[in-house]
Amino acid sequence: MSTRVDFAFGAPNRFRTACQVVRKQYLAGRKLIIYHSDPRSLQRFDRMLWGFEPDAFVPHVTIDHPLAAQTPILLSSQDLLPHHQAPPHQAWLLNLDSNCPPAASSFQRILEIVSDQEPDKQAARQRWRQYQQWQYDVRAHQINN
Repeated sequence: MSTRVDFAFGAPNRFRTACQVVRKQYLAGRKLIIYHSDPRSLQRFDRMLWGFEPDAFVPHVTIDHPLAAQTPILLSSQDLLPHHQAPPHQAWLLNLDSNCPPAASSFQRILEIVSDQEPDKQAARQRWRQYQQWQYDVRAHQINN
């Protein structure tokens, strides 16, 4: 089975939209790994995830945290081979990095959020081409504001 990659274009704010996507996946009962190679950016996203909406609760920890096996949402800025009980193909991946994530082929589904900022769109085009070279099933969706 080929990896499917869903690009959501037109996010007014990439991280805020990502928080909404994470909450939706959590409420659907899905395991999700969130990747960003920069630990500071991931830490900023972590803080946003705790307070992006007053009534939104999305339990999450880093992938190497002792509670990772019991937590549905995991954050990683390093190796994506999960240290929890569920195999990687059962978890989806939300890529917040400007490059394609490591171990991308281990995931059945990859989510990409793209803002209207030109640097973000340029990086997304590069990732799109890379995923196509890997022969992934790449799909585009427009976010309606």
